[in-house]
Amino acid sequence: MKGETMFDMQDLRTDWTRAEAEQIYNQPFMDLLYQAHTVHRMYFDPNQVQKSKLLSIKTGGCAEDCAYCSQSARNGAQLSASKLIEVERVLAEARKAKEAGATRYCMGAAWRSPKDRDMEQLEAMIHGVKELGMETCMTLGMLDDNQVFRLRDAGLDYYNHNIDTSERYYSEIITTRTFADRIDTLNRVREAGMKVCAGGIVGMGEQQMDRIDMMLALATLEQHPDSVPVNMLIPIENTPLADVEKLDPIEFVRTVALARILMPKSHVRLSAGRTEMTDEMQAMCIFAGANSIFVGDTLLTADNPEEDSDQALFDRLGVTAMNAGCDGSR
Repeated sequence: MKGETMFDMQDLRTDWTRAEAEQIYNQPFMDLLYQAHTVHRMYFDPNQVQKSKLLSIKTGGCAEDCAYCSQSARNGAQLSASKLIEVERVLAEARKAKEAGATRYCMGAAWRSPKDRDMEQLEAMIHGVKELGMETCMTLGMLDDNQVFRLRDAGLDYYNHNIDTSERYYSEIITTRTFADRIDTLNRVREAGMKVCAGGIVGMGEQQMDRIDMMLALATLEQHPDSVPVNMLIPIENTPLADVEKLDPIEFVRTVALARILMPKSHVRLSAGRTEMTDEMQAMCIFAGANSIFVGDTLLTADNPEEDSDQALFDRLGVTAMNAGCDGSR
């Protein structure tokens, strides 16, 4: 099988080269799926998928100009800004998520970075969700050292900060911060002892090499992200990417498979864009190593498959949800 030598050498490497990553990505599709699934089985139960829930705790009015985002105040989308929501409302939604089988609760705010005045409220959210027995994750933008330590000391398990795309293509998507800013935040979070959740978005008009380089950037960090969300662009009306050409589904599956092979012990999350994926495409992604999904009918401001359709797919595939405290690893 093409790529078999690389698989034999495969471990928790952080020294992958572009040539290796490109060879893995571009091998015959069936060989790629076989390699990714074999790696997945080495480290995880292939029939378990983690359910996570994502809640927008502060929507709209973001100062960033991310071309894909409806929450940017700069790019033309007509989404009004809201204030940070109340702690009790967050906890009420977390209880519903737990009852629906979610074991990780993710809270996202449309900020360039949080204000110090918001930190106490954020800390209370973390405490409350953890008391429910759920893992906690937040995405709040860039963090300074003091904010990182406060979130860590409050008990935050994961911090999400996606790199979005390759360093080459980054300035085509975002100009209000740099690719290096993203990496600096990830390093700050890891050094503080929190788990890193970092992935990106495909289907934004990038080239194939940008998808490869995005995964390579994550796989060559000092330590692999604990969680790697792979999002398919949801074109939002009035944003700069509203009319971008739709990505070939096979290219998306190849990206998921590459993530699994390069980062074998990370949870690879099938994130935004699932409403546009067929059941068969989602099944291929799970076979290729995706073992985490977001549940609920919305992801921040975008649509997401309903609980019933997710459970129906799980039933058809013989897949079960990971229990609280279980990460599905072997």
